[in-house]
Amino acid sequence: MARVTFDEERCKGCGLCVPVCPKQIVVIRTDKLNSKGLHPACVERQDLCIGCAFCAIMCPDQVIEVER
Repeated sequence: MARVTFDEERCKGCGLCVPVCPKQIVVIRTDKLNSKGLHPACVERQDLCIGCAFCAIMCPDQVIEVER
């Protein structure tokens, strides 16, 4: 099983990672703000992640780490 982690403090919530996830498990958190006042992205269902790393490839700020 793959594990995806987001550096939520550095994430600007641009949303580029959301549509590229084939399992549709990457979402923008509307219930949380980081210290910059932005809604960060996160993985909703870690157990469904296949480790494709499309989210990490799309991230312009390199805040996503995928461990396979």
